[in-house]
Order: sequence, then structure tokens, then C-alpha cells
Amino acid sequence: MPSLFEKINTLISANLHGLVDRALESNSVQVLDEYVRQVEKNLEALEDSTATVGGTVKTLKRKYEEFAAAAEKLDRDIDTLIVNGKDDLAAAAQADLNTKQQLSQEYYEQWQEQEKQYQAMLDMRVKLETRLTTIKQEREHLRGLIELAKAKQVATKTMKSLDGLAKVGDAEISSLSEQIRSRLDREDARLDMATRNIAEEIEEAVRGGEIENQLDERRKRLGLSGGAS
Repeated sequence: MPSLFEKINTLISANLHGLVDRALESNSVQVLDEYVRQVEKNLEALEDSTATVGGTVKTLKRKYEEFAAAAEKLDRDIDTLIVNGKDDLAAAAQADLNTKQQLSQEYYEQWQEQEKQYQAMLDMRVKLETRLTTIKQEREHLRGLIELAKAKQVATKTMKSLDGLAKVGDAEISSLSEQIRSRLDREDARLDMATRNIAEEIEEAVRGGEIENQLDERRKRLGLSGGAS
């Protein structure tokens, strides 16, 4: 059975021109209505899943910050214990520090992974909502086009696609079909731009995190504490 993400990707990548052509071929907007129902159903499921993942992201971030802060304090305490000659306590604290640092790293990695998924889900929601808005608008335009074609007694066999309607001699019908085609083209272009932009943002965020980790390692080797929070 297809996963939620697979269903949503299918809906996002649906050929809107093909949907409109099928509606024209059947002389009905029913095919568009079915697409709208599917989008609304999966959009609701996506919003529930996104809220769940978003909550997990906040929890993991909070856990990471708690363990990171505890580890930082413990690290300072160990230095104090060593200076005061309390080596046994320092050894026990060091073991505790190792555990906290490991847990902190694990929470950090989980947090970053879930954050990427959360951002991807938010992006999917925006694109799916945009698709829904577009198809609802074009449904009304298409319904008017079909009614106009019927009123002017355009033969059903000529209503096979937007291409076919664009070739019909009636200027009003041709103009409407071309307007629908142009709007769908613009929507496809916007979707391509949004997909590229979110991919670049995720890559930049991940790359920025790697650089900060490298700087932290350098600070540790130089005996410096702190750094960007």
C-alpha cells in the first residue's frame, strides 16, 4: 500500500493539463472533483503527521540542550575536582560526562534528522495547498468553458483536449482554453522553483551545521570554551 508521502507526491506531480483534458473529454468536471477530494483527504492526514513530527523535533531539541548544558557544567566541575585533588570524584564525574556527551550527540543527530523531515513535510503541505487552490480555480473556468462550448453547439468530438479547443474557430472558446493552459504552465513553473528553493535551503542548513561542528572541535583542541549557542 502506498505511503502517505507517496500519495502526496503523486498528487503534487499530477499533470494538471492531463486532468483538464480528461474533464473536457468526459464533458464534465467530475475528474477534477475527485482530484480535489483526494488532495483534501491527504492534506488533512499530512497536517496531522506534520504536527506530530514538529512536536518530536521540539522534544529532541529540548533533550539535546538539556544534556549539552549538563555536560558543559560537568566538564567545568571536573576541572575543579582535579585542581582540588579529588581524583576519585573526578574519575566518576568523567564517566558521567562521557555518557552525557554521548546522549547529547545522539539527541542532536536525531533532532537534525527529524528537523529535515519536518521542513520537507511543511514544503509538501505548501505545494499541495497550492495545487488545491489552482485546480479549484481552474475547475470554475473549465466549467464555464464546457457550458460555453455546449451553448455554441461545438461538437463533442472536438472537445478532446485544450489543444483541440485551441484550434476551434470560435475566438472566445480558443481564448479561454489558452488562458487555462497559460495558468497551468505558470503553476508548474512555480512548483519547480519551490522544489529547487527548499532543496537549496535544506542543503545550506545542513552544511552550516557541519561547519559549526568543525569550529566547536577546533575550540576544544585550542582549550577554548563556549562558542556559538
